[in-house]
Amino acid sequence: MESIKHIFKIGRGPSSSHTMGPAKAAATFLALTPDGARYRVVLYGSLAATGKGHMTDMAIVETLAPKPVEILWKPEIFLPEHPNGMEFTALGADGRELLTKRYFSVGGGDISEDGTRHGTERIYEYATMDDILAHIGNRKLWEYVADREDADIWDYLQRVWEEMQQCIKGGLEHESTLPGGLMLPRKASTMYSRVQAMNQSLQHRYSTPVYAFAVAEENASGRTIVTAPTCGSCGVLPAVLYTYYTQYERNDKKILHALATAGLIGNLIKYNASISGAEVGCQGEVGSACAMAAGAFCQLMGGSSYQVEYAAEMGLEHHLGLTCDPICGLVQVPCIERNAFASIRAIDAAVFAVISDGKHIVSFDQVVRVMKATGHDLPSLYKETSLGGLAAEE
Repeated sequence: MESIKHIFKIGRGPSSSHTMGPAKAAATFLALTPDGARYRVVLYGSLAATGKGHMTDMAIVETLAPKPVEILWKPEIFLPEHPNGMEFTALGADGRELLTKRYFSVGGGDISEDGTRHGTERIYEYATMDDILAHIGNRKLWEYVADREDADIWDYLQRVWEEMQQCIKGGLEHESTLPGGLMLPRKASTMYSRVQAMNQSLQHRYSTPVYAFAVAEENASGRTIVTAPTCGSCGVLPAVLYTYYTQYERNDKKILHALATAGLIGNLIKYNASISGAEVGCQGEVGSACAMAAGAFCQLMGGSSYQVEYAAEMGLEHHLGLTCDPICGLVQVPCIERNAFASIRAIDAAVFAVISDGKHIVSFDQVVRVMKATGHDLPSLYKETSLGGLAAEE
């Protein structure tokens, strides 16, 4: 597995696979064809089906600017390698084709040329939770991360944590309408005011989903966020960590350790299954985020590494089969609310793991395998195409 830095990417929303990935592909192709006078880009499958709502065309055009770009949409064609396919062609001043290349956005802002995920670095020798737990014994999962990552990992995670906090604060301040055809008003600011008027017990319970709302609304607005592990699920982990930070203990070191553990959990899911909604549905995005947040919060609450594994397993297990069917192709409905509810579920899973004996029949690794199989069995209607489910009811 590669560095957890690839799980936590700082960039613009609203979609890691539909915005960050295509922008990265455009930049890569531009570097190969600096003499191109103009460009033609064909978007296939899921990228074409929900690309306008996800601002895919804007991301590509802005990256290739000031050179003119023609975007062709082919949602009916799914390339066999991956649902998120795109083809770039560079044209000379005389109209002659200089170079054509295909790229695939494989989730989390990563791209490949063959539709499969290729880690540029392999720094973790163990790629299953069971193997890691057997290796570390009574140590913490974050200590294993510290063993394998470069020394700058803590500086990087500090930047990630600061950005997450800023996303929450910004989301709680902004009052406007989200971009796109739904004309959906932001809710986090008003919700936060109402929660503050509740008694302390309710404040503690319902501040968390409001924080998730704040970050998810920032993402839907195309503002800078942190993938955790994707843009569409970026609100869950920050909300859970900020809840601990504000309600339990303002300890940045513990938060960074929790981020390291969350990153490791996300890495395992990404390596052994997928975090791409276009490939496995929303279970790979919000489900993965819930698992990461549950494991992180369990560790913060004093859970052992085995209890952390249990919390992460529950977080993912209880999202199995979750479809990705955004209305109008926007990362808004039901995406924003899913972030909120997953943040509550993550805390509940963590607390349950801590107060129980930690024994359970289904392991984290098993749930990851089942999630991958379930995702592949889902019809394309429910994998970020906006052709079925809630999207069909608009």
